[in-house]
Amino acid sequence: MPLLEPAGGRVRLTAQAEILVAHTQAVLERLERAEADIAASLTDLTGTLRIASLQTAALALIPAALGLLRDRHPHLRFHVTQSEPERSLPALQARDFDLVLAEEYAGDPGPRATELEQEDLFDDALRLALPGRAGGPDTGGPMAALRSLADHPWVMEPEGTPARRWAVSLCRDAGFEPDVPFETTDLLFHLRLVEQGLAAAFLPDLVWSGRPPAVPLRQLPRGWRTRRVFTVVRQGRSRHPAILACRDALRRAVQHGRPAVG
Repeated sequence: MPLLEPAGGRVRLTAQAEILVAHTQAVLERLERAEADIAASLTDLTGTLRIASLQTAALALIPAALGLLRDRHPHLRFHVTQSEPERSLPALQARDFDLVLAEEYAGDPGPRATELEQEDLFDDALRLALPGRAGGPDTGGPMAALRSLADHPWVMEPEGTPARRWAVSLCRDAGFEPDVPFETTDLLFHLRLVEQGLAAAFLPDLVWSGRPPAVPLRQLPRGWRTRRVFTVVRQGRSRHPAILACRDALRRAVQHGRPAVG
């Protein structure tokens, strides 16, 4: 049976190919479950667990989690890649990774592939970071603090990213269009610009890795105060002992990595 047919200047799957794809996904899920069941029957975890993580989680959580896993499962190896969800989630579907740490911002839910399973890790607080080290008194409330920076340069993640859409929507909700001369996914660079007084930013608490904040912070308006951090695996793999152990270690790392933010 033909699996592809012409569609303008491109090709598309035939009806028979769509049926085959549906059955293939079911087969892959059963194989994932079979591998998990076999691994669960062993007395020790071995092999390599491939993890992809967004930057702040890679800095604040992954080292502590790997330390816990090394102590409990010395024969389990790890391969960690820093990668944003826009790239890591498709790579997870392509079987390049076994577990992904991803994020989702309020008001901007990402698409959920049916062949992937999510498990919430924690809600990470987001705050307004004031440029420079001398923040004034917090007397006007969250919206007033935002509007006071309407004419100040901002550093944000690149256009098209969920974090950028969220940040611009928040500024517009406060009544202004942000001036964004600095664009990067590196939140440590965001922090450096804020420390030098060159830009305002929205920073998650996870960026402090349990240390006291280095710049003045202000609370954001209600409905804009957190991002959801979660882990994702392929359907059928959530019962794998290595996945269970990794998720447990990450939960423990969250408890030890809470920042000293008031």
